[in-house]
Amino acid sequence: MSKKKRNKPYKGSGAAVTRPTITRVQAVHRNRAHQWWLDNSRVVKPALIIGGIVAAIILVIIGIVSIFV
Repeated sequence: MSKKKRNKPYKGSGAAVTRPTITRVQAVHRNRAHQWWLDNSRVVKPALIIGGIVAAIILVIIGIVSIFV
């Protein structure tokens, strides 16, 4: 005698239950400069760091040149 095969998915109490994902959105009033900074900070921060390093190197070179001249 052959057994009947089970062809439907198991939905017992031990099965993992997938719950819907809830995304909560909150509106915030910001001024234009702050909103621009939040939108562009990923690009602007590295550029500002590199610019500061270049400015510091230029100041050091100018200081060394002024000592010898």
